[in-house]
Amino acid sequence: MTGNGRAPRLAVFGAGVMGIGIATLAVARGVAVTLVDVDRARLDTARTRLRHELRLARMMGALSPGATIGDLHLADAATAAADATWVIEAITELAGLKADVHKEIAAVVAPGTLRVTNTSSIPVDELADQVPSPEDLVGIHFMNPPYLIGTLEIVRGPRTGERAMSAVRDLLSTLDRKGIVVGDGPGFVTSRLLHRMINDAANLVEEGRAGVEDVDALMEGCLGHPTGPLRTADLIGIDNLVDSLWVLHERTGDEGCRPSELLLRKVAEGEHGRKTGRGFYQYGAL
Repeated sequence: MTGNGRAPRLAVFGAGVMGIGIATLAVARGVAVTLVDVDRARLDTARTRLRHELRLARMMGALSPGATIGDLHLADAATAAADATWVIEAITELAGLKADVHKEIAAVVAPGTLRVTNTSSIPVDELADQVPSPEDLVGIHFMNPPYLIGTLEIVRGPRTGERAMSAVRDLLSTLDRKGIVVGDGPGFVTSRLLHRMINDAANLVEEGRAGVEDVDALMEGCLGHPTGPLRTADLIGIDNLVDSLWVLHERTGDEGCRPSELLLRKVAEGEHGRKTGRGFYQYGAL
């Protein structure tokens, strides 16, 4: 229960892959979730997709058969988040769109409500420049799928307040997740390291140095990676990866982050990874 005696409620903005994954994690912990998206087609399939993710969570041992499942409410307007204990924005990796959504959120939630941006690369302080009450804004980089990966990257911006960090700790405790706090900056820690590695792996394939399976097998067998970089790209979503690489390239000037031609072709051809059924690998029906 929250300090005012109400059961906590999480609002998630964005019913894409990450939004559904975060909502799945929360309802699997018995938390009521309001899922907000202006795309009615996405909302119309949200319950089915969330049930599918819950089944996967059970199959992977991340959800016990007798677990209490939180309620899911679907909405197409920010006003539905007015009573939220915490709000997580999980829309596409475009700073302008994220800032617009956070302005809408700030206009409807109670003062002091934690506002989280789920981002893999955009500096929190860049968003803080454009939104009200920047002290309530924190970055959390959820890994995909959120209900399987128990460690999160917490990004404290220069203007993030201690009240917000306390609220993050409450949220992570409720979700049974471990957070590691890192400094703000393009790509933080995980994306700054991982996305450039994936980009280099794609360049190696493009150069004909090695095939997709061999690149992944070498990283798994020689360096102990649980999954190779290119299979990881399929899980992230190659379109999302390219968006993040552009953010890193534009904000750091690092040419190693300029998206490879192979990644750009896959995005143009609709081969975005697991979510589209084909990326570096081919997948069956999800």
